[in-house]
Amino acid sequence: MNHPLRTVVCVLCVLSLSGPATAAELNAEMVLRSIERGQNLLKTQQWPDGSWHSEVQKDHVIGITSLAVMALINSGMTVRDTPVRKGLEFLRRVPSGEPRQTYDASLMIMALVAARDPAKTDLARIARLADYLEEIQTKNGNSVGAWSYGDVGLGGGDPSNTQFAVLALREATDAGIIVRPVVWERAREYWEALQSPDGGWGYGGHGNSTGSMTVAGISSLAIIQQMLRNDEGVAADGTPPCCRPEDPYPALERGIRWLGDHFAVGYNPNNSAWLLYYLYGVERAGRLSGRRFFGDHDWYRQGAAFLLANQLPRSGSWRGIGQYESGEGDKSVVGTSLSLLFLSKGLAPVMMSKMKHGPRDPARPMEVVGQDWNTHPRDVRNLMEHISGLPRWPSLLTSQEVDVLKASEAGGGGVDALLQAPILFLTGSQALALSPKEIALLKDYLAQGGFIFACPTCQAPAFEESFRQLLTQILPPGDQELRLLPEDHPVYRSEYLLKADAVQLHGCEVGCRTAVMYSKEDLGCLWSYWQRHSPVKRNPQLIARVERGMQIAINVAAYATGREPPKSLDAPRKQGDLAQLDEIQRGLLQVAQLKHTGQWDAAPHALRRLLFALNETVGVAATTKPGELLPSDPSLFQYRLLYMHGRTRFSFGPEEREAIKLHLSRGGMLFADACCGAKPFDKSFRELAAQLYPEAPLKTIDLKHEIFSEEIGHELKKVRRRTNEGSGPNVPLTAAIKEVDPVLEGVEVDGRFVIVYSKYDLSCALERQAALSCEGYVSEDATRIATNIVLYSLKKEPRLPAVVK
Repeated sequence: MNHPLRTVVCVLCVLSLSGPATAAELNAEMVLRSIERGQNLLKTQQWPDGSWHSEVQKDHVIGITSLAVMALINSGMTVRDTPVRKGLEFLRRVPSGEPRQTYDASLMIMALVAARDPAKTDLARIARLADYLEEIQTKNGNSVGAWSYGDVGLGGGDPSNTQFAVLALREATDAGIIVRPVVWERAREYWEALQSPDGGWGYGGHGNSTGSMTVAGISSLAIIQQMLRNDEGVAADGTPPCCRPEDPYPALERGIRWLGDHFAVGYNPNNSAWLLYYLYGVERAGRLSGRRFFGDHDWYRQGAAFLLANQLPRSGSWRGIGQYESGEGDKSVVGTSLSLLFLSKGLAPVMMSKMKHGPRDPARPMEVVGQDWNTHPRDVRNLMEHISGLPRWPSLLTSQEVDVLKASEAGGGGVDALLQAPILFLTGSQALALSPKEIALLKDYLAQGGFIFACPTCQAPAFEESFRQLLTQILPPGDQELRLLPEDHPVYRSEYLLKADAVQLHGCEVGCRTAVMYSKEDLGCLWSYWQRHSPVKRNPQLIARVERGMQIAINVAAYATGREPPKSLDAPRKQGDLAQLDEIQRGLLQVAQLKHTGQWDAAPHALRRLLFALNETVGVAATTKPGELLPSDPSLFQYRLLYMHGRTRFSFGPEEREAIKLHLSRGGMLFADACCGAKPFDKSFRELAAQLYPEAPLKTIDLKHEIFSEEIGHELKKVRRRTNEGSGPNVPLTAAIKEVDPVLEGVEVDGRFVIVYSKYDLSCALERQAALSCEGYVSEDATRIATNIVLYSLKKEPRLPAVVK
């Protein structure tokens, strides 16, 4: 049955089916520009009373208005913005007995929950609409658990109406409305009974699986999986049965496999219409199931590229055609709203990847056999939902499940797939059995700035023993042993104040930060029990355990990301392995890193990454294999630029200081920074500068100086820097990334700075190793600042030309 409203909400084909732009070229800024144009289109189509209309279906103003409000809120507008405010005011004027249609009621619930407007109380209306949806769910016959179009069609049902009802009831639950478990049980029964033998879903029964209905089934079952979590087996003291595997939902996995085998973005698989509706469903299916890849396809990057290529150039809209449309159709309100929802929600940062591991299927060598890596399927997804609702964090965070070997074999780069999330979560009960290629990818991931967080399932000793062995294969010598993190470690106060002796996190220090953390507790089990509103009869001790497990994870996430995970399209890409960093053996520019008595190599790859960037971005012929030497080394004068950093106090002897000053007097330059703004290093470096040039102390370099200008390299008017406002062991860290003026200091001699120094971190950022407590510039801006410093050093020829080895 093709109902007209279903056509308005669902039946949309874009006018142009031209090939998508290159997905690899996309970035968040491009998508945000597209979103802004789509928002502007919706603003022009809003009626004076705050509503949005469809010329084709004038009887469904409530649903169309709700969809537009959802699109504007999710794409970045707030209840303070006039279009959203007026749209909500229109919805709040709807008589209390309306709407009486599944689509309209569902969309209205989702719009009101999305608003989260503290100035209005919408809970009573949301509760009435949720009760209405429960009432009209089919309770007998061949479609038990389904929803039809509403009062006019009680009995029966279809998957399109059903998915909207499931989505709405999920939102109502998040708002605090209790939905009876039997509603979810019936819905599960419906979707499992409707599934086709090939694993997909169709609109009219078990045949002709389509993309749009399969993504509806995937997102619905992912929601139902969460809602049917129960407390069976929880002990009287609140201890959950963590060793009992949860239902893996084979129907959900079969649906995901079907979508991976049939995935497309330029058309709705097995259907010639409903394209934008299908893409809107792809976003939900990917986000709610925790997948960033369906098969070999990065669904967001490919879908976003297609939508940007097909956005109408004049209006900024996405428009569909269908047999129920005439003239200008619905003036693109529905198509534009669906496209905005895909672009904006899919752009949400992917903060944590959960790594698939285990034996491979002989029949499908790229498929992992077994669920040891996924004993608690909802663990990471629940964690992301919880963090998304907290102050100081992005409003929407997502996760993904990733098989690094599969991504690598499919051309996904392996490491690039891992780098889409700043944290990799690794868990299981059995001993890890990773292939050499998987081990190499994990090693590269850490070298590229990644962070690994691990815990066992069921406190299994076999997993911990194998994880410790893995660390000896992926970490540098001397950094391979898990050690109990001391009570003054920043992770214990990065969000909540936690007692180190009660939490007992272990970790490995790599350069600037702790890059691996391990908990002996099965934290994933606790996360899997989380719900935004705990069930009424839940054991209070279980609630306390779950809250504690969440707090530990949030502290780890805050430490690792600074609460600023990158948008999905801006996730860092592989910078090149160490062999690539060393590939340029000779160059016009050669740099020496000074050894000193302190931690002189805190960021061991920072200088090589900077020199590699100089070759790649500004075309400077620089060797990417710098020298490492003491100032007393006779080869010091072969190098044009001297570089040093550190975190601890240090000193140089009189002869070493004399050699440095002689080098500077001959046209050389010294460039230094304090790793993570370390105060001990800063104090020692200031002492060194005063010893070298007592008559010319360090001074702040004026922002008008050429070192900050495009004349040298990059225009540096404003940069982003992480500031740490918390101090002391009993104060939570309140670090934030702010846009500020760049700050450099230097010693000027005869009109030239012979020393350039940053008291804020550059080196750890160059390595992508900065953590929450690291005061310094973000990686991109650190590279720009450091590049300008190097380019400035080249402006004046040294009195004794550097010798090229």
